[in-house]
Amino acid sequence: MSVRARPSGVGVLDKATHILDCLEAGPASLSQLVEATGLARPTAHRLAVALAHHRLVARDVQGRFVLGPRLGELASAAGEDRLIAAAGPVLNQLRNLTGESSQVYRRQGEWRICVASAERPIGLRDTIPVGTQLSMKAGSAAQVLIAWEDHNRLLEGLRQARFSATVLSAVRRRGWAQSVGERERGIASVSAPVRNPSGKVIAAVSISGPIERLTRQPGRLHSDVVAQAARQLTEALRAPQ
Repeated sequence: MSVRARPSGVGVLDKATHILDCLEAGPASLSQLVEATGLARPTAHRLAVALAHHRLVARDVQGRFVLGPRLGELASAAGEDRLIAAAGPVLNQLRNLTGESSQVYRRQGEWRICVASAERPIGLRDTIPVGTQLSMKAGSAAQVLIAWEDHNRLLEGLRQARFSATVLSAVRRRGWAQSVGERERGIASVSAPVRNPSGKVIAAVSISGPIERLTRQPGRLHSDVVAQAARQLTEALRAPQ
């Protein structure tokens, strides 16, 4: 169990943080939280339930309190600057190898955001500037960002999506996704997952371009090189700072 920090002067925040500190050591029942924190039982229960509402705390199959998924998401977001810093050279290489525009997407709520890109310099291309918001309901990058979610979020992601659970199962099995005219008519894409040091998928690397060049099976042409680019970014995030 971690050492309790000095009080900040904001009592409710200090108490909530103490609960999180206690859960760092592993799952705890309400009685164990009361014993570990010294909080009154009603107070410990109220704060733990409030933390669960914000997904900072969750319950395991035995009903014990555990650290929640939101903490992992925040930790992933903290690595965003490293991801963006590493993305430039990788995307440039990917664009040069495939001849297509390349991007990195991260999920923000119901959208996926382009956080880095390298555009094909000439000819017909799929132009997606940094900062562009795209739907999580269509496209190979959306497939990647949903495919490894927990069961409930995966089901939510499939609602009104243009891809199916069978498609996402295939994405998990082979480690990459493809789409043809799914996000936009005439555009095809291939994407692969970028993972943080704990193995959670936090981003998708993609190439996109006209179906005339990428064909109706773009993964056959470019899945290997896109997956390799994703592995390079994954390794960059794992490297010591």
